[in-house]
Amino acid sequence: MRDNPPPQSRKTQLAALLHRQILQAGKVSFADFMAQALYHPQLGYYMAPRDRIGKAGDFFTSSSVNALFGRLVARQLEEMDRILSSGVFQIVEQGAGEGHLALDILDALAEESPDLYNRLSYTLIEFSSDNRDRQAGHLAVHADKVRWSGEDEWTMTSGCFLSNELIDAFPVHVVEKRAGKIQEVLVDSDGDLFSEVLDDGCRSTLSNYFAWLGHEPSEGNRAEANLMAPEWMRKVGERIARGFVMTIDYGYPAAELYAPHRRNGTLMCYHRHQADDNPYDSVGEKDITTHVDFTALQKAGSEAGLETLWFGEQYRFLLGLGFFEELVRLEAAATDENEARALRLTLKNLIMPESGMGETFKVLIQGKDTGTPELLCSRPVAAIPFG
Repeated sequence: MRDNPPPQSRKTQLAALLHRQILQAGKVSFADFMAQALYHPQLGYYMAPRDRIGKAGDFFTSSSVNALFGRLVARQLEEMDRILSSGVFQIVEQGAGEGHLALDILDALAEESPDLYNRLSYTLIEFSSDNRDRQAGHLAVHADKVRWSGEDEWTMTSGCFLSNELIDAFPVHVVEKRAGKIQEVLVDSDGDLFSEVLDDGCRSTLSNYFAWLGHEPSEGNRAEANLMAPEWMRKVGERIARGFVMTIDYGYPAAELYAPHRRNGTLMCYHRHQADDNPYDSVGEKDITTHVDFTALQKAGSEAGLETLWFGEQYRFLLGLGFFEELVRLEAAATDENEARALRLTLKNLIMPESGMGETFKVLIQGKDTGTPELLCSRPVAAIPFG
């Protein structure tokens, strides 16, 4: 167990509200606590107006690093359109943040593939009014292509469902394995401080989840169970008649996620580009995330007719789609060496395995009624011309 209670020097309006709720109704699961911290309608981190992405925010995303990321994703979408060859091409993106990735994709397709651009529709699934307003502003130039939808209001005849750093922010249950038994971490309150207690009577849904997954934490370890993620993937698969699902996020296969050396799980918080593992301080004012279980996504997807077509690290995905060739082109267009050097330093964050996003971030592409095409992103590194 973590220090009990952990440091909580920064009190917030949302924290006070959650204290009152727990005192009235009793202990809650960490998933319920996290859901309120991130998605409370007025005070949640993702719901209240604030800068979240970029230098003025709390974290960077791949799409906020450089427009090249979206341009390369667009290149993969072009190939998917050719594979489907069905006329209208639907792109549905959930969790688009401020719309940076959507803008870069639409800009790239308008420039490089005008025929596809003319045939496509771009739907954003977004329930944060703050994000919707930001998206509408950023995407104004493509207003005739973009629409918004609720999570249960869309269907896809032919196209690609896209998410980038969405599932890592799904509320998770936190568990620990003690004496061979999975025990759930519950959140309690004394009216001023949040604390954690272990529930010996772990709910059957968690036991069933780990049995379904075929993996569970090692003895003495702490871990997270994202029960929402496989259910979400099943619903996505059910809404697609024919098409692809592209999931980009940081995470691991289950065997690595629950490996013995990962003793404290993966839960992290981000505020002003500083990371910590204490979700009970500054509640509602910082992001809370966990690494994604890609085994669960593939297993749930297969239950909804989605076949895994490609899974790998982000750097392999980007290199296969032409990252190196694009970098050479952009460097050649730079006005001087200082600009070229700054470009290299920025773009390396997308592919560097340790200090950057290249290895921890993964890309999962699944298909429904698409056959088993060899996708452009799967181009082996040996086939890429490096000079």
